[in-house]
Amino acid sequence: MSSFIPEHATIWFEIPVTDLKAGQAFYNAVLQSELSEMTMGPNVVAIFPNKDPATGVAGHIYQGKPGEPGKGSTIHLPVAKPLEAAMDRVVENGGKVISDIVTIPAGRFAYCLDPDGNSIGLFN
Repeated sequence: MSSFIPEHATIWFEIPVTDLKAGQAFYNAVLQSELSEMTMGPNVVAIFPNKDPATGVAGHIYQGKPGEPGKGSTIHLPVAKPLEAAMDRVVENGGKVISDIVTIPAGRFAYCLDPDGNSIGLFN
């Protein structure tokens, strides 16, 4: 039996937020980037940036109903070093840090909740 090894472990992700503008402001501040709004089907979404939109892994936030805090999917998002500064930005922008920093061979990450209770991991 042969194994399938994809180029990217994640192809796309979607994160529901109760207020699209507030969600966009939160992720812009924490990630130090600019999400861009676009209409996708019947919905306006805010797309996370990446270097090569044609081939890079991407995702978006959309106005929807988030699940219970910490019970939804966890998306790991890259942040600039130091990780501690990104964790501070989470708290400063209405989120919560829910774990200590975890170190693995590929780097370090921390589990957090955004203001809507979505579970995210910040990684560098």
